Amino acid sequence: MKNIPELFGSKVFNDKVMQARLPKSTYKAINETVENGKPLELHVANVVANAMKDWATEMGATHFTHWFQPMTGITAEKHDSFISPNGKGQIIMEFSGKELVKGEPDASSFPSGGLRATFEARGYTVWDVSSYAFIKDDTLCIPTAFYSYSGEALDKKTPLLRSMEALDKAATNFLNIIGQSEVSKVTTTVGPEQEYFLIDKEMFLKRPDLIFTGRTLFGARPSKGQEMDDHYFGTLKTRVSDFMKDFDTELWKLGIFSKTKHNEVAPAQHELAPIFSTTNIATDHNQLTMEMAKKVANRHGLTCLLHEKPFAGVNGSGKHNNWSMSTNTGQNLLEPGKNPASNVQFLLFLAAITKAVDEYQDLLRVSVASAANDHRLGAHEAPPAIVSMFIGDELGAIVDSIIAGKTYKQNLDSTMNTELSILPTFKKDTTDRNRTSPFAFTGNKFEFRMLGSAFSISGPNIILNTAVAQVLNEFSDKLRYVKDLETAKLDLIKDTFTKHQRIIFNGNNYSDEWVEEAKKRGLLNLKTTVDALPTFIAPKNIEVFTKNHVFTEAEVHSRYEILLEEYSKIINIEALTTSDIASRIILPAAMAYQQEVLDLMDKKMVVGMNPKTEKIIAEELDTLCFDLYSEITKLDYNIEQAHKIEDSLAHAKFYRDTVLASMNAVRAIADKLELKVGAKFWPLPTYGDLLYSVN
Repeated sequence: MKNIPELFGSKVFNDKVMQARLPKSTYKAINETVENGKPLELHVANVVANAMKDWATEMGATHFTHWFQPMTGITAEKHDSFISPNGKGQIIMEFSGKELVKGEPDASSFPSGGLRATFEARGYTVWDVSSYAFIKDDTLCIPTAFYSYSGEALDKKTPLLRSMEALDKAATNFLNIIGQSEVSKVTTTVGPEQEYFLIDKEMFLKRPDLIFTGRTLFGARPSKGQEMDDHYFGTLKTRVSDFMKDFDTELWKLGIFSKTKHNEVAPAQHELAPIFSTTNIATDHNQLTMEMAKKVANRHGLTCLLHEKPFAGVNGSGKHNNWSMSTNTGQNLLEPGKNPASNVQFLLFLAAITKAVDEYQDLLRVSVASAANDHRLGAHEAPPAIVSMFIGDELGAIVDSIIAGKTYKQNLDSTMNTELSILPTFKKDTTDRNRTSPFAFTGNKFEFRMLGSAFSISGPNIILNTAVAQVLNEFSDKLRYVKDLETAKLDLIKDTFTKHQRIIFNGNNYSDEWVEEAKKRGLLNLKTTVDALPTFIAPKNIEVFTKNHVFTEAEVHSRYEILLEEYSKIINIEALTTSDIASRIILPAAMAYQQEVLDLMDKKMVVGMNPKTEKIIAEELDTLCFDLYSEITKLDYNIEQAHKIEDSLAHAKFYRDTVLASMNAVRAIADKLELKVGAKFWPLPTYGDLLYSVN
């Protein structure tokens, strides 16, 4: 392996490369665009494009692509070579500023939620200057936004950039009003932790359910699951360790700050955590991280599963979105300092976030809603579907004292004394962690823990940025013209915490008592995606998006339709796969075993033996096979009925309430059969095979 600092970013057209390859005037112009939003001139783009092409071809690249993030949840790319004819039967390698800045993919083939008709095909990809180009698979990848011909955003990057701009303007303006006149820019930063499963590739290829849906639609629980708590932070298995080393190397080449790796709670489950990056960059990097995890796993004879719940009965996978705000002057706006009770600026931002989370809890729930994540949220392995905030004992006590109008007495003793001379004493954190909380303060950032592992982090960060921007604008309106600013700030803090204290909960979010308490507080409990999605188009939510120029009203409605349609499509694919596997693989295998038992009965009877055991087993198998066939028939009927429903919300509700229940009925019988049918007859790798096959 190369020296790591030398390896890091070696496949990225980053600041170091630009300084070395671009004229000073061009480099300055690019920075003006990134930092101050100055329009990019075509002559500047031409110079950058030529330098990119030279660098990329020297690195072995033959093609370029506009790399974008449509509403499919994954990335998209169309490759064009650098070659151009020279008129003499030969070629030259060319790349123009026009090709760098704009591409024209077919927009009608991507989800648009009604924004585009099939015959309205033209779409545009537009270079995102703030995200570095990189080389992947001998192709120069240029991060881009994706627009329809009529100007609507058809991707996940555009509204994210809009939300970042909205928060920047709102936070900068607010800081200027409260006396921080030197602040000219506020940036949101994110560090997304990524959980995933690794299983043997040969086992994966024998499971059609994993191939088609990403999760096991059948499978009896193994004799050993995660009961012993021996996998979490355990020693890495050799194949896993080799994969992780290779994985880190590929991420480092792409300039991704891969920092931490370890085993997670469930068998075969693991986690990667990066260092914080600007939200836009972090989003691009996380998309690359998920893609690279699958590619590197394949090299090692493994398959990486990113589904939120690939196995029933063991923990699913999430993605923890560590979110904060920083100024151009180097301040972390969520840093409490040594005495948070007297840190008025911090308390103002804490109050703003508290109000934002409370007033837009429905949007935060929508931002993590999916058919896959429904299996995980609230399953005592992830936060529940009820959105709340954890701020810890110290901040909780400060908030209580502010509301009560009392002075907070700080506990200055933060020393952890191990009482062993061989071990050093150290300062402990001012608050414990709460892994059951959906939105937890963790020292100098908030950790939004409800995201599913396969999610793009753009959606949740769009909501966070937009909601906080809206509240900061409201705060600015209240403080802009006051005569006594210091008193007004304290009054605003007290008033906000008093009105929105209900969203703060520092206890056990898994408890039944919390569900009842949350109901009393008036908090929403949107248990499924279908419950959550209609809130996306509520008037107050459309207003916050349009007011902050993050989505147009048409874009909001389009995403609502896309998400509903996606939900129904996922359940439909799972239902068809369930029926197919049950009828064509599991039922024939069970009947074959039943025939084996019947043949053994006949042999015993011929020699005068009483086949008592065989009779019991055969009858049991016959009953289960009949029940399985009956439930498959019901499932097939329900799938047909679903296809007759035209209204998108009613369609999704039918899949949730009827088709999913029918799928679960098929699975329940099939899983019983797995425990009855002889091992050599069972056609699918078991949970034991899948979870413990990697050594």
